[in-house]
Amino acid sequence: MTELIPVFLSVVVISFSGVMMPGPMFAATLAKSYKTPFAGAQISLGHAVVEVPVILLIYFGFARFFEADPVQVALSLAGGAMIIFMGYGMFRSRHRVVTQGRDVPYNAFVAGIIMTGMNPFFLLWWATVGSMLIMKVTTFGAMVLVAFIVVHWLCDLVWLSAVSGLVYKTHSWWGGRVQLWVFILNSLFLVAFGFYFIFSGLANLF
Repeated sequence: MTELIPVFLSVVVISFSGVMMPGPMFAATLAKSYKTPFAGAQISLGHAVVEVPVILLIYFGFARFFEADPVQVALSLAGGAMIIFMGYGMFRSRHRVVTQGRDVPYNAFVAGIIMTGMNPFFLLWWATVGSMLIMKVTTFGAMVLVAFIVVHWLCDLVWLSAVSGLVYKTHSWWGGRVQLWVFILNSLFLVAFGFYFIFSGLANLF
């Protein structure tokens, strides 16, 4: 099965290029890592709750459904609103987290589910790039799909765990003002993504 090696190397490279792109899930990981070094692992588990069923649906031929404009519009509007709400919650809790040691008003596992399921570009990625990867690996048999899911998820787990571990160990060195600005920028980042999702969804209506 040496022919599988280059296929899985491409899976690893493409998976890391996707997970390392700054986005809502990355911002949530930064915010949640103030309380625990395991925030990245928890977010990646929440991510998998949405991602694994999507992979299976695409394997069974639902890629076109995820590419459909009504699906993209509905998810863009609902997802954008939810991510704006979470960004607002992060902004409101910045002082409690930094100065009082409290947490943002949602747990890391839930953040992983919401930031994944409410991201229209996540579904579009799987309907296009992801479906190409699925077709490549399943030419070697359906059982290889399980290995593909595990390898792809491990890329998410490794990167997000590294981010949360680094933030947890070093955030106390940053100083209160820097920490506040990290929270402010993260919350603005989420709000900006939320509005971008909404506007991209509205653009598909015209």
